[in-house]
Amino acid sequence: MDENGAIPTPGKHDENFWPLVMKLVEPAWSEPGDDDTFVMDEKVLDAVRALAERISTRAQAYRTADKPFDPALLAAPDLQLAMLRALYEAKRSVDRLAESAATAAGRSGASYAQLGAAWGGIKRQSARLKWPHAVVKRSAGESVPLRYAGGAAVIHHDPGVDAWWYTATGADRQEDESEAVCATSAEAIARATEFLLSHAKPAGQENA
Repeated sequence: MDENGAIPTPGKHDENFWPLVMKLVEPAWSEPGDDDTFVMDEKVLDAVRALAERISTRAQAYRTADKPFDPALLAAPDLQLAMLRALYEAKRSVDRLAESAATAAGRSGASYAQLGAAWGGIKRQSARLKWPHAVVKRSAGESVPLRYAGGAAVIHHDPGVDAWWYTATGADRQEDESEAVCATSAEAIARATEFLLSHAKPAGQENA
């Protein structure tokens, strides 16, 4: 940040992009309002309803009979059970995504206190129990493992040039090995995270 406290907004190709992006902004977020949470509820409901209709035996029967699935059928108790099963899967997805976000933040310098604050204000000790591997103490040259978006990476230090680099395999099995050009481990983690995000499996192919 500059002397006036403004948040820098560098472009991706600016020379100082990564050093500025990897400097933690505080506060990291503003509290979501009711409108924000209502919109999220609607989007979650859309995703859960789509899954429920795919796994519902009643909906499958309609598809087999080549008959349209009327939304009124969602009132059926078995459809609501399918919705409940889909909501459970949504919760598992949230847990997986939360672990990825906590790990990426923690490996890039966020503390357990900050992770706990982001997760609804739980205490630091609770955050440590929830994500025990998110924040690690390491020596200056120690390799750093990272899992994100269904892929994995390892951040390495090259003492010869005093720079960091990474090797990564995305969820789509694409691999990448960077040059040792990152000034800090946080920058290498950010670049590896960017690669893993760009090589996550498309929606609907998670179990392929």
